[in-house]
Amino acid sequence: MIGVTARIVSAFVRGNAVAVEDLSDLIRTTYAALVTTAMPMQVPLTDQPRPAVPIKKSVQPDAVICLECGKPQKMLKRHLATSHGLSVTDYRTKWSLPADYPVVAPSYAEHRSAMAIKIGLGRKRKKTVEPEEVVESKPRHHYPASRWSKPTP
Repeated sequence: MIGVTARIVSAFVRGNAVAVEDLSDLIRTTYAALVTTAMPMQVPLTDQPRPAVPIKKSVQPDAVICLECGKPQKMLKRHLATSHGLSVTDYRTKWSLPADYPVVAPSYAEHRSAMAIKIGLGRKRKKTVEPEEVVESKPRHHYPASRWSKPTP
């Protein structure tokens, strides 16, 4: 730091007239300015938001508890959007949750899955039965191509 101060002061003195009495003050102020700028700024510690419930206890079999307000929900997506103005991605980012953190209660997800299987979703379609060949019947009357041509038998 002293070497940098010496280079700055010598460059300043080369281009400007400085009295001998003021030289020590110039060195002292330049050094002080360099020391204060070289020190890392102290970032004030911001309080991380505290969840309403511990993250490990937020997923229960019949509900997922919102970390913002502590209310149990079967599905968090709509609750987050209407009550807190957050998307699921914003919610996961805010609380440092993994990407696979559930936003639907496990029992509700199982119930919906069972309903989907019951109505046949997820199965491959059966082959469609092709209709039997239709026998073409002979037309009742054959119209001539033009008014003056003879009808073909």
